[in-house]
Amino acid sequence: MKMTKSKPLAFVTSIVLMITLLAGCGGGDNAAEGDTGNAGSTSKKTTLTLMVGNTGTTLEALKAVAAEAEKKLNIAIEFDIKPDGGEGDNLVKTRLATGDMDDLLVYNTGSLFLALNPEEHFMDVTSEPFMANVLDSFKTVVTSNGKVYGAPVGSTNAGGVLYNKKVYADLGLSIPKTWDEFMSNNEKIKAAGKTAVLASYKDTWTSQLFVLADFYNVQAQVPNFATDYTANKVKYATTPAALRGFEKIEEVYKKGYMNKDFLATTYDVALKMLATGEGVHYPMLSSGLDTIMANTPDQIDDIGFFAQPSDSADVNGLTIWMPSGLYINKDTKNADAAKKWVDYFVSPEGQAVFASKVKAAGPYVIKGATLPDDSYGAVKDMQHYFDEGHTAPALEFVSPVKGPNLENITVAVGSGISTGKKGAEDYDKDVEKQAQQLNLPGW
Repeated sequence: MKMTKSKPLAFVTSIVLMITLLAGCGGGDNAAEGDTGNAGSTSKKTTLTLMVGNTGTTLEALKAVAAEAEKKLNIAIEFDIKPDGGEGDNLVKTRLATGDMDDLLVYNTGSLFLALNPEEHFMDVTSEPFMANVLDSFKTVVTSNGKVYGAPVGSTNAGGVLYNKKVYADLGLSIPKTWDEFMSNNEKIKAAGKTAVLASYKDTWTSQLFVLADFYNVQAQVPNFATDYTANKVKYATTPAALRGFEKIEEVYKKGYMNKDFLATTYDVALKMLATGEGVHYPMLSSGLDTIMANTPDQIDDIGFFAQPSDSADVNGLTIWMPSGLYINKDTKNADAAKKWVDYFVSPEGQAVFASKVKAAGPYVIKGATLPDDSYGAVKDMQHYFDEGHTAPALEFVSPVKGPNLENITVAVGSGISTGKKGAEDYDKDVEKQAQQLNLPGW
């Protein structure tokens, strides 16, 4: 405050006013540090650390949420970026083992989550109010021994069939609900001179989808398959419903529905062929929509999505890959702040901020978190499966058993080198070593 050379009374008045203002500030420096923008708030700012990978747009979306949460809650986030893949997995396990984990962690759900010994390292959030609106289908993949440990980060990612809606309209085709209907559509597409089913075996991981996306159909027919599979009580080759995924790859190859150069075709090229209508079906994860948007944005509205058909119209649902989980370190010194931050993150406001920075690859698993109007049309195609309750997590989310060579086995089946039956038998052998390494009972 600037003093002026004035009458004594004015000077005294100024001094009194200054004292009054200082008293009202309650300590000046602390108030400035802790000001949240809300009237009367003088709390000191809390800083939490959050470990997350750097792939895709999740990090930027989390930063946007963190910026808003800091204004609302006076809780700042310091991001700790980890590598992706195996290197990142090893870092997480090391940090947990040494007691050096961040306050919050964004990490996988399902079998990789279970491998972290959740009871020892993460806070039980089963009864936290912010979990009330999280769908049970998500809770199952962050649950260990009956307790829930994580909140969802982002949307689901579905496995099924991306298709060209424009070609479907031109040929008068309908969405198939059975495998026979799907094969009939393929025959009409082939007759029209187009590739019916795109395969991109140059990127071997893409060969697995007919097996992996078939799990909804497997579970619908054999409800205990995941549990019995984990306990080594059932096998792919001797369970007809599970064997079908391998057989479907074989059938598509034998009918000549695939692109001729499928062994040299990459994921990006296959998506471009789909977008331009050169190819009409692509068994794939819905996350491929982001690549189409990046490479051929003018065609994104021509792409639709449907669940992998079963052999019966009565069994028609979607296999989904659940989003990552947001976990609270059990040993955090800022438990209350961490819970408040997660509560904001899963709130409608927090989810709206997150969704504004990242396109959904599938519907959300939080009640009331609706798809934005500008969501991909193919993602909107998935919503009715969720509304009808016709979804199931992919097998890898409900069983830790997955062999490392599945993608090579499915390439062999899809190339005519191996039959579907032989592929299933090979995969049953492939999973044994991993199951034994995990010390699973029954192996």
